[in-house]
Amino acid sequence: MARLVMTKLGDRWRRAFVMENRASGIGGVVAIDLVANAIPDGYTLLVSSGASITNAALVSKVSFDMRKAFAPISQFNFQPYIFAAALSLPVSSIRELITYAKAKPGVLNSASSGTGSTSHLGLELFNSMAGVRIVHIPYKGIGPGIIDLIGGRIELLIGTTISVIPHLKSGKLKALAVTSLKRSQAVPELPTVSESGVPGFELTGWYGVLAPAGTPPAIVRALNREITQILNSPDVRQNLLDDGADVVLESPEQFKEAIIKELDKWQKLIKESNLKL
Repeated sequence: MARLVMTKLGDRWRRAFVMENRASGIGGVVAIDLVANAIPDGYTLLVSSGASITNAALVSKVSFDMRKAFAPISQFNFQPYIFAAALSLPVSSIRELITYAKAKPGVLNSASSGTGSTSHLGLELFNSMAGVRIVHIPYKGIGPGIIDLIGGRIELLIGTTISVIPHLKSGKLKALAVTSLKRSQAVPELPTVSESGVPGFELTGWYGVLAPAGTPPAIVRALNREITQILNSPDVRQNLLDDGADVVLESPEQFKEAIIKELDKWQKLIKESNLKL
């Protein structure tokens, strides 16, 4: 996402945007910490996933308040997750899954890409809202979880569209629902979890760009304006759709509100469910 959007921004402004990958496992804390403490002059930006922001704020020990450390500029996209099931699991919908899980509490297992990941938090949210107890099994990445799901060694998985759809097309897995509030353009035939017996359930992934807090509003607005035009271009929209994502066009203020709302949501879940992350 960074290369797709920021390269085009560099072309428009005739300035090079240098990409620095600062990976550090779940949370991406190295990159987040670097930008949070950078000079707020518009020359150092953070392109991050929502999962990294959430994990850095709620799981990792950081020296700043995630709600105040950044000036959000623009969200790029949102992508629903897919509730996928092993072919051997005798359910074909979320309603059937809830009935089955209530009859067998603690028996079903669901894979995630790791403790504290979006797929893990999504499962715990589903457990809480649906009143069921499906056991979380953390993996080192979603790939190994999908392998075990295909092999029938685990029953469920909440995965990204790009990781799950190929296995749906090959007939190795079955899908129960998407986790966004509205149906996905990538798999429009799939119902949402919300319309399938758990009203209001929502779990989406996203990418966006943020600047350090204190970055001049004029710079934030200029970046948002240019990125919005890039996201509106047909080739970028198609690129995102091919990955199962939808474009999001928001103001910096709307993006900030969305981040705070999401942080509050997960913090509430972690506290009420007494999760150990």
